[in-house]
Amino acid sequence: MPITLRGRSVLTLEEFTPDELRFLLRLAADLKTEKRSGKEIPRLSRRNIALIFEKESTRTRTGFEVAAHDQGAHVTYWGPSGSHLGRRESIRDTARVLGRFYDAIEYRGRSQDAVDELAAHAGVPVYNGLTDESHPTHALGDFLTMQEFSEKPLSQVVVAYLGDGRGNVARSLAIGAAKLGVDLRIVSPPIFWPAKSFIVQVTSEARAHGGRFTVLEHVGAGVLGADFIYTAPWLGEEETGWAERIRLLAPFGVRANVMEATENPHTKFMHCLPACHDRNSEVGARIAKQFGIECMEVSDAVFQSKASIVFDQAENRMHTIKSILIATIAG
Repeated sequence: MPITLRGRSVLTLEEFTPDELRFLLRLAADLKTEKRSGKEIPRLSRRNIALIFEKESTRTRTGFEVAAHDQGAHVTYWGPSGSHLGRRESIRDTARVLGRFYDAIEYRGRSQDAVDELAAHAGVPVYNGLTDESHPTHALGDFLTMQEFSEKPLSQVVVAYLGDGRGNVARSLAIGAAKLGVDLRIVSPPIFWPAKSFIVQVTSEARAHGGRFTVLEHVGAGVLGADFIYTAPWLGEEETGWAERIRLLAPFGVRANVMEATENPHTKFMHCLPACHDRNSEVGARIAKQFGIECMEVSDAVFQSKASIVFDQAENRMHTIKSILIATIAG
């Protein structure tokens, strides 16, 4: 039976079946080949897409803008102060207005409830470009990258995620991995483990699809045999609690010894970016000065190594976003 996602929103990966996720990944791979060969076919001519960003963005914004442009669609960008959304006008009313003008809406902000409410009332597909709970478009790009850099199918891949296992990237990665049969291990201090209910849910989903989901504290056991070591920023935009987070997460930083502990010479390193791997950014310089460390979640040596595929991973965000746009708007 053919897979049809026309008119669907992408709010989390939970509402998609494994076959639907695999369909989006196949489409993304085909679209990437088209673009690189110079033979891309615009499928979204005369479509209009609203991009609402209540939080800063580099890869999500450029991913949506370039994907839309390549496919012949037009976008309107709103930053944090660009609309009345949630301030002078309810999310419901804004959704009903934008649904009259646009063929689809992307939202990036804190509240999962906000993007869910947009989808409930817009009448057009709504895409979650990041909330505190979920980052589905990012996770799809991650799985496309894993497909490209492993000779094994995803159902045989082992991924070790080091750091805060409660974050939106870790949660979306876990849900997608469970549906695709990946062996995913969250390796972090117990204080940063996902909620027990989430662990139970994802473990059950993984078993149903031939995968595994494990949460553990021991780095050596967690990374042994891993095909991919994945990490994410330790610090959010809030400037409270930095010292304590750094202290707790320090043993889980990805250094050369962690890559070696996999005992897999082909292990690749992944990061959702931005990464604090040196002092060549405002935050990196501040961390170095305040805490006396050159890097946090990953060393510069690992980040710059041949094992690092972080920029392939970043590019693939655009290809999977493009597949979402085409599947849900063009049909």
